[in-house]
Amino acid sequence: MRELNQFGTQETPSLEVLSVVQLCTISEPLLPNLRTLYLWGVEGTSIPFIPLFLSPRTTSITLSLESNLPKAIVASMITILPTLCPDLQAITLYGLPRDPTIAAAVSGMLLDLNQNTLQKFYVDSPLTEEANGVIYKLPSLCDLSVVIERGTSLPSASLPNLTKLTITCDNEGDWPQLFHGAALGKLKSVIFYLRSKQIGDFLGAFKRAALSSSVQSTLSEFKLFASCSWNPDYSSLLPFTQMGYLEIEFPCRVGCSSGMDDDIIINLSREMPKLRILRLGDDPCRQSTTGVTAKGLVALAHHCPNLMSLRVHLQVASLSTPPASPEMTLNVKSIPSRADCLLTDLVVGETPVPEESVLMVALTLLRIFPRISDISSFDEEWEEVENAINHSKQIVDFSSK
Repeated sequence: MRELNQFGTQETPSLEVLSVVQLCTISEPLLPNLRTLYLWGVEGTSIPFIPLFLSPRTTSITLSLESNLPKAIVASMITILPTLCPDLQAITLYGLPRDPTIAAAVSGMLLDLNQNTLQKFYVDSPLTEEANGVIYKLPSLCDLSVVIERGTSLPSASLPNLTKLTITCDNEGDWPQLFHGAALGKLKSVIFYLRSKQIGDFLGAFKRAALSSSVQSTLSEFKLFASCSWNPDYSSLLPFTQMGYLEIEFPCRVGCSSGMDDDIIINLSREMPKLRILRLGDDPCRQSTTGVTAKGLVALAHHCPNLMSLRVHLQVASLSTPPASPEMTLNVKSIPSRADCLLTDLVVGETPVPEESVLMVALTLLRIFPRISDISSFDEEWEEVENAINHSKQIVDFSSK
């Protein structure tokens, strides 16, 4: 067996079975040819079995742990991994408790692994200072996820093969150290998970940090998930012209804070013509006093023909009147026409649409996005909009035959 995948471990064998299996693995591993171990929903009684599956040939381990597991048992299991699998290429550990014992175990594991073979390190635990001095210098690392606590001292990253970086942080002040003067020549994807109770000019800080490295010319995916309401300054992202996937999510808890309007969407679309997925703010809410109008959508469709999925706050009233042609709306008559936008998926959330406007909204969206087919919403009237769009497309298809 080369690969073992298990979702959920509710039917864990008894301790008696464990004793028998341990006797069978005295001279060699239970699964000597296992390369990949993937266990999801690991419970405390399952942890003693995990080492029995592993061998020096195992190169990829993914473990998702249930909450409230004894920290000592989890730490013990983590500590033994380098001994069993010294040449790991990928290690992913979800659900780790935030605890100094776990941080020490994870850091010790990293220091004991073969640092020339490790390509993916995705462990949701902070690291010790010594481990931080190592993780940002690994020559083969391609995919890295780190947890940065407040006051952590970080070096400039020198990761020549890194393509994806995920950062979970408690505040805004520490992570920029990684980018200043960094060697990140292949970095394509950056993902942030922010646990701050307040967020200031985070995108501005990212812009300043990223522009001090080579990230501007390589970054094609940027995701940010915040736990508090926020009004981002999206203009800080305009220098990243290679962007294909842009997602910034934050809740609308007390009043809508999306701040989305036509100027923002037009500027982003002009500077990011390669966008395929654009998701700004949470699922659109009923509280919004701003939003993108038909004019902004026309600009987006014109400048980003490869866009396939969109989530922004909308001003539905503007969709009740069909927009002018893209050239007239954008006042760019000299720009050559482009192919129809590829967009198929639109997220409108709780945005209301008046019953009497259903047909006109459907026809307007269809004119802007001729391929649109799926509308995600919490309002029944949007189902009628989607039905009207699909019926209109069927009529057009039938008449063209």
